[in-house]
Amino acid sequence: MNDPRLVRDLMSVGVPTCPQDTPVVDLTRLLLEKDWEGFVVLDENGHAAGVVTQDELVAAYARGDWADLTAEDVMQVDVPQAPPDIPLTAVAQIMRDQGARVAFMMHRAGGIQYPAAFITYKHLLRHLAARDEAELRDLGIKAEREAPIETFLRRRDEARRRAARQSK
Repeated sequence: MNDPRLVRDLMSVGVPTCPQDTPVVDLTRLLLEKDWEGFVVLDENGHAAGVVTQDELVAAYARGDWADLTAEDVMQVDVPQAPPDIPLTAVAQIMRDQGARVAFMMHRAGGIQYPAAFITYKHLLRHLAARDEAELRDLGIKAEREAPIETFLRRRDEARRRAARQSK
């Protein structure tokens, strides 16, 4: 099938990130809770320092020493990357060649390189299995997303509710 879609048509905007000192156990809980493939690890200046994916977490588990490890201890330094304007078939091959189940679209501004979007095997498989466009409407740059102010207000309200419950 000749599908002219590009990475930007299927990628998810917004990337799970974490500081370097985040405990591996916390990363694993979040990964499972949110059904994420991995995290971009940010250094103290907000630069992408590496990535922790399911592979790094399972490797830490296999070593048996995960209890005291942090994201920095297990991250791979190279962040698998792909541009948003290449065909989906090309990104699929790039990901296979890199041995990566996730690739990130990086943005550079103000001297900082940070992740802006990502695409995973799951994105590609959803596209492969989709019966119609409606099944993919939550993906890509045209997907409906919460405005940043709405995200801020929602998170603020959630934090207030948690604080109120804890003070009771």
